[in-house]
Amino acid sequence: MKRTVIGWLALLAALAAMPWVAGEYYVNLTTQILIAALFASSLNILVGYGGLTSLGHASFLGMAAYGSAWLTASQGLDAWTAAPLALAAAVLTAAVFGWIALRASGIGFLMITLALSQVLWGLAYRWSSVTGGDNGLAGLGRPSLPGVDLNASTPFFYFTLAVVALGMAVLMVFVASPLGTSLRGTRDQPRRMAALGHDVWRVRWIAFVFVGFLGGVSGLLYVYYHKYIHPSSLALGSSAEALLGVMTGGTGTLAGPVVGAAIVLLLKNYVSGYVERWNMLLGFVFVFIVVWMPQGVVPGVRRLFGAAREERP
Repeated sequence: MKRTVIGWLALLAALAAMPWVAGEYYVNLTTQILIAALFASSLNILVGYGGLTSLGHASFLGMAAYGSAWLTASQGLDAWTAAPLALAAAVLTAAVFGWIALRASGIGFLMITLALSQVLWGLAYRWSSVTGGDNGLAGLGRPSLPGVDLNASTPFFYFTLAVVALGMAVLMVFVASPLGTSLRGTRDQPRRMAALGHDVWRVRWIAFVFVGFLGGVSGLLYVYYHKYIHPSSLALGSSAEALLGVMTGGTGTLAGPVVGAAIVLLLKNYVSGYVERWNMLLGFVFVFIVVWMPQGVVPGVRRLFGAAREERP
């Protein structure tokens, strides 16, 4: 545990020093990776620790992003006032979606989350008076801090890093808490957990609402970064991209979704500038990981290092 904390602190220190040695392009790219990492990590609570594969996680990102955008652009609220209201909308959406989806499991749960997400996606396209339809909502701003211009890339990077670091700390506490332990129990032995007196449905529902909140935080950072929101943020591709990041990095690990999100975002935003068919390259990378590291990059690397240690005389 101590080694893990030291590793996270070292990563935090390295990221904090990055703007001093890297250009603006890499600062912006790392900001996007941080947002995607928090989004994927919140999904990992369901997938890795709860055994609940969801294809509707973008609903919470989109609800918070659209809520903040509409409240600031149309209702004239400042970003700090709009943020808790937008998060409340994301949490309420998660509470309702969880109440519906958790009545099924396995492929049924996956399909229900997908269907509910598609309802929101269609609503975002059709309700043009609120969402702007296919044009989206543009000209949005970022929160203001005394003496700090968050419209500049470096200050916003540090703002994002602080929020994501806090979010990851909350995730660590959740995973180590009795509720996190109960969630893993419902994944491995739901019948035994029920026999021991645990309300399996309630544990999963609370976890669903919790990840909806963190997905909403990711949505706020997303809309602050882009200063624009479009219905594509609610589309299947957004949820699938997060799920791909979780599976690539390794489900059921805290570091896995961070590594997976970095791989996906680097291929999407950096490699695509040099390789026209970057989607094909992403497919090859994913196939390679599935074949050689079926549990994901982080567990695979740990296994390789463990094997190397055992072979030492």
